[in-house]
Amino acid sequence: MQSEEVKNSEVVTNTDLEQEADLEQEITKPKIVSVTQIVTADFVQAEEVPTIPIASLQTISSLQPEVAVYSVASTRAVSLPTPLVVQPSEYRRSLREWVKIWLNGMRLNYLPLSLMPIFLGSLLAWLSTITPKKPLGSFHITHFVGTIVVVFFLQVGAQLVNDYYDFLHGVDTSNTLGPGGLINQGHVRPTRVLEVGLLLLGLGTAIDMVIAINGGVLLYLFGLIVVLCAFFYSATAYSLSSRALGEVVVFAIFGPILTLEAYMVQMGPHFPSSVLIYSLPLGLLAVATLHANNMRDIEGDTLAGKHTLAAVVGLFMSRVLYFILVLGAYAIIVYLAIPHKAPHLILLPLWTFPTLVIAITSVMRTNAPAGFHLVMRLTLKLEILFTILLMIGLIITAAIPILPSIPLNFLKL
Repeated sequence: MQSEEVKNSEVVTNTDLEQEADLEQEITKPKIVSVTQIVTADFVQAEEVPTIPIASLQTISSLQPEVAVYSVASTRAVSLPTPLVVQPSEYRRSLREWVKIWLNGMRLNYLPLSLMPIFLGSLLAWLSTITPKKPLGSFHITHFVGTIVVVFFLQVGAQLVNDYYDFLHGVDTSNTLGPGGLINQGHVRPTRVLEVGLLLLGLGTAIDMVIAINGGVLLYLFGLIVVLCAFFYSATAYSLSSRALGEVVVFAIFGPILTLEAYMVQMGPHFPSSVLIYSLPLGLLAVATLHANNMRDIEGDTLAGKHTLAAVVGLFMSRVLYFILVLGAYAIIVYLAIPHKAPHLILLPLWTFPTLVIAITSVMRTNAPAGFHLVMRLTLKLEILFTILLMIGLIITAAIPILPSIPLNFLKL
């Protein structure tokens, strides 16, 4: 009996254990709950992205409406209403505004570069005719005015032609300090600028041929050189300014050539060597002015493939070259004035020495294009003052010997 009770207890125990095990499995087994909430992930792998069959796309494409084209010949004409805003009269430039635009494009501020040697050469010609018996000398005013007109036409024409070809070559397209703005600012068509430039060059050449009769063959040769240099300075792909020859051209024209031309227009084909020597400082200062301009445009000229002397030698050597040019002009005057019995009063240009110091220190310190632009303008101002003081010294030097005879000559009149 006891053994049977034990067996029954074991059976009960095993059954209870099995029930407990099944209950634990039901408790630990996760319950699956159906929900309708959509869960979005930050990213989905490519394999999980649903695709649309090509057949469905073709079906959608077939449902697109067709485009019908109808003729508008029979429709009524459509009239536009009167605009509410009418273009104001300010946008229609007046004659005065056009004149101002053209004068700005001609860059008349640089005209003293050619006028100073004309003034100096004409003055030297007039002073050579002054004697105690003829204290007023002789001077051909019509030849002088004609020379100024020629120089004006040639320089302005050269500026316009230069702007046109710089525009073609991509030079100074974004430079607000350089060109006058006729082309870059869209005021005038490029071909119109070229036409006006060539017209002025032609007029200057024609007048030069008339006034050059008094100077002989050499004066005609000088005129031809000036005209050719004025055109080929920027014209064609092999322009003089793009071959590092601009400084040589400027020195020759704005120094000896224009000075000698102004002298020979007054005095004939012959000239003393002193006229040539006096023209050298003006040529050096004109080159210094151009060189400061080229230092300002080094970056733009290099990008456009324009090889000026400043772009070739670099900024450091350009500063050294500027220093040599301006000091060379003063050295020539000192050389002419120091010897015994020399015209010492031609040392008057040394009064511009403070301006010279400012120009040199500025070009040595600045690196910005705007700074070099100010140096260029200061150098141009320096040349004007230098030439005026030189002319005053020459006039006083020529007037001192004839001062005692001036009252007697006036009494005779």
